Amino acid sequence: MISPLFTGLCDDAALFPPGNAPLPDAVPAHARHRSARYADLVGPFVFPVARLNELASGALDLSLTLPGGPATLEPALERLAQIDGAAAVALEIAVPAYRSAAEFFAAMDAVAALTAGLDVFVEVPRGERRADFLAGLVGRPFAAKFRTGGVAAEAYPDETELGSALRTAVTTGIPFKATAGLHHAVRNTDPHTGFEQHGFLNVLLATRYALDGADVDRVAATLAERDGARIARELSDLPADVVGAVRTAFRSFGTCSILEPLDDLVALHLVPSSVLASADQGAHA
Repeated sequence: MISPLFTGLCDDAALFPPGNAPLPDAVPAHARHRSARYADLVGPFVFPVARLNELASGALDLSLTLPGGPATLEPALERLAQIDGAAAVALEIAVPAYRSAAEFFAAMDAVAALTAGLDVFVEVPRGERRADFLAGLVGRPFAAKFRTGGVAAEAYPDETELGSALRTAVTTGIPFKATAGLHHAVRNTDPHTGFEQHGFLNVLLATRYALDGADVDRVAATLAERDGARIARELSDLPADVVGAVRTAFRSFGTCSILEPLDDLVALHLVPSSVLASADQGAHA
């Protein structure tokens, strides 16, 4: 029921702003998502390393966020090993403010044995340091993580900034994920905050254009597009090999609500409405 274009696209970041779901609610909700008709849409449960002591035993595939950088990885994995049933499948590693790209990747190389077999995403800084970190990712077994929003207007990169980063990643063979701010499928203005928010379908289509060699202006214009029906039509027409290439490049995005993107996909006729039956039976509760 879920197209390969959307398989594993939505990492469950229910614990993070603006959702901030309580852990006792978020874990069973994640289990419901993973057993629903739309389960193929859902990626791992995004979990902050600082809260591992709150996690009880139970089968959970985790994407661990490490805001303290690579130095915090070994103790985090040691603690996780004590939690029966929980396992890391991905790591989202931030760059400490004082670290240069050379220093950061030297530290990553030092813990390479610990990251084997895991999907590793490096949260690429914005601003002047971005180019050095993207260059450092080329040829390494890591992906990029781009922040696409937050709880303040300045946390949202505009379409040119995001388009430039996305295009660089695609043209240099760096896979990437996105985090924060992709609350809806299509570019929009949040009615409560007034923030300009990127759409995850825009990012998928922009990735497709970048793979075709589009320049930054074309990629940025695609990120700014607000015609959801047109975007949906273009994505629906992608052949299987292009879908595979797009998703090899754009791996996933973290969302504090699995149901919001699902509802948008149904509204745009990209996912059958029948998948919502299982959502209505529990996940919407």
